Amino acid sequence: MVNPVDFMGLPLLLMRNRDGVLQVFHNVCSHRGMKLVEQPGEVQGVIRCPYHSWTYDLNGGLKGTPHIGGINQHKDERFACEKHGLKPIRSQVWMDMVFVNLSGDAAPLEDMLAPLTERWSRFLGRDGMGLLRRKGSGDATSIEVNCNWKLAVENYCEAYHLPWVHPALNSYSRLEDHYNILFAGHFAGQGSYAYNLSDVAGTNLPTFPDWPQDQLRNAEYVAFFPNVLLGIQADHAFAMQLQPIAPGKTIEHLRLFYVGDEALDDKYAACHAAVLEAWRVVFAEDVASVEGMQKGRSSPGYQGGVFSPEMDVPTHYFHQWGARQLLAAAQSGAAAA
Repeated sequence: MVNPVDFMGLPLLLMRNRDGVLQVFHNVCSHRGMKLVEQPGEVQGVIRCPYHSWTYDLNGGLKGTPHIGGINQHKDERFACEKHGLKPIRSQVWMDMVFVNLSGDAAPLEDMLAPLTERWSRFLGRDGMGLLRRKGSGDATSIEVNCNWKLAVENYCEAYHLPWVHPALNSYSRLEDHYNILFAGHFAGQGSYAYNLSDVAGTNLPTFPDWPQDQLRNAEYVAFFPNVLLGIQADHAFAMQLQPIAPGKTIEHLRLFYVGDEALDDKYAACHAAVLEAWRVVFAEDVASVEGMQKGRSSPGYQGGVFSPEMDVPTHYFHQWGARQLLAAAQSGAAAA
């Protein structure tokens, strides 16, 4: 299976080999730089470059070089195929999301996630993440919004807007039931003491076995900077990947997860539909706000904005993180020059 994606203007190729291992490569032929794959699909044999028909296996190895040494000379001692396979990119899969590190020098993903997984162990237990299950594309949705991706993160981090933007959600998980979350430099968000979709929508899904029984209405919603939004409840979790398309356009990819194999049984189909619809409504309600900010911030009347010293703390935390990244990049560029 191969899936070409554009990532920050670069053509990448997600490729699953015969053993089921997912790897990421630059989607570029080693010969003349031709983009190799245009459409996702199954690979029956090898990946073939449409330019000069060089071929690669599903591990990125260069296998065929037609006429490289002259007519009908498909091998040449002056050229070592093993040195010219597809160029790999450091990657790792977590919660069905593929994380890539183009520079190759980031900290291990497990180390970056450790503060979050440690925090959530009080709800999920030590093995709770291993219980997460997906039904597939039926428990996923995507929303295209006309805003910069950072505005979606800003909005997600705070509960301040709930009474006016999410009146239905605020009816059972009120603004006053929420608390701020920020830690470890690249996590911020909000928590609720009163999340109660199970009663409101009548869902009865299996819960995490280690979730404290006196905290079944607790829920936490944390942004993992830069562009991943995560949520946990006693009976399900979700991950939203923000895909920047342009400075003023983002696609939000939402995936739902349930607890254990039993939760995927068809007897819970109505519950699955209710949970997906509830989150679809919540995130759709946010569209007008983030698109409104996108329009408003282009005005000369906006000069950086201000923050509530209490209600905007997680959003301010994200701003500080972003400012540090920009400053570090500028200083690195200046040093290189």
